[in-house]
Amino acid sequence: MRTVIQRVSEASIVTESGHSDSIGKGLVILLGIEESDTVEDVQWLTKKISNLRIFPDAEGVMNVSLLDAGGDCLIVSQFTLHASTKKGNRPSYIRAARPEQAIPLYNAFIKAMEFETGRKPGVGIFGDHMNIHLVNDGPVTIIIDTKNRE
Repeated sequence: MRTVIQRVSEASIVTESGHSDSIGKGLVILLGIEESDTVEDVQWLTKKISNLRIFPDAEGVMNVSLLDAGGDCLIVSQFTLHASTKKGNRPSYIRAARPEQAIPLYNAFIKAMEFETGRKPGVGIFGDHMNIHLVNDGPVTIIIDTKNRE
């Protein structure tokens, strides 16, 4: 699984099918699922994100987690995070999981984030065209890949 995480002061999403959701202070999590990903990746990643200390403390130092900040999260599926641009100018998405594998893992990720944070996350709709509006706070943007657990 590959994620791009952005600390936001607010964010909202509107999907082509009419679904909308919004959050206040928290994280926008763009989630790309690869064909080799498993439930173990979901568990590791949701714990990592929930405890990632990227919110400011009283002195303005990034030392507070999403859990400690009481922040929200907005989770958006994004297969393009697995784009390969090695050949030519048209990205290949061959490593991205097919929907029959990706949808259950996406749903498991949403449930695991809710379990970890105790808060229902905002969500996009898997496979739908979406417009996301956010105010990146900082800016703070973190990339995490479960295949490279740094």
